[in-house]
Amino acid sequence: MIEVKPEKGHLLIAEPSIIGDSSFNRSVILLADYNKDGSVGFILNKPLEYTLSDLIPEINVEFKIYNGGPVEQDNLYFIHTIPDLIPNSVEISNGIFWAGDFNEVIQLIETKKITKKDIRFFLGYSGWEANQLENELEANSWVLLKNKYKTSILKNDDEAFWKKKMLELGGNYSIWSNAPENPSYN
Repeated sequence: MIEVKPEKGHLLIAEPSIIGDSSFNRSVILLADYNKDGSVGFILNKPLEYTLSDLIPEINVEFKIYNGGPVEQDNLYFIHTIPDLIPNSVEISNGIFWAGDFNEVIQLIETKKITKKDIRFFLGYSGWEANQLENELEANSWVLLKNKYKTSILKNDDEAFWKKKMLELGGNYSIWSNAPENPSYN
């Protein structure tokens, strides 16, 4: 039984039971949208080897790009904490927003009005059809938590974020926090 109902802004922490899943192994996902038709989220702790200038050469900044999930990995998405600067932003919750006027984002980056602490870019997103996320929660594929970090969630950008969440959950999760990423390496 799901104890907490999913909502925009909640975090999904991959259960140790999905270790080995190439898309979601050790993932921490911020739910950007949740409704009766499905859900959208972004993996927060999977940096890629790319920077924004690798994808858009005319922008000379080294903002990291993250793997947002397995859906539409040829599209660039972003979340941010500055809706007053980025028109058409959509609030996720707790002062975190996604989307907005990308041309304005580029201009703000070029004029140094946006810093790495204000915005995070993703290739792709994580998506679930109607009832799919609920089924995965019932199957214990995810731990669902409220986002206690609020806007500081963008500071949690390393691959150790999942391990940190496992240690915070305690109990048997603490044991899993030290398991090898690939169980066949054991």
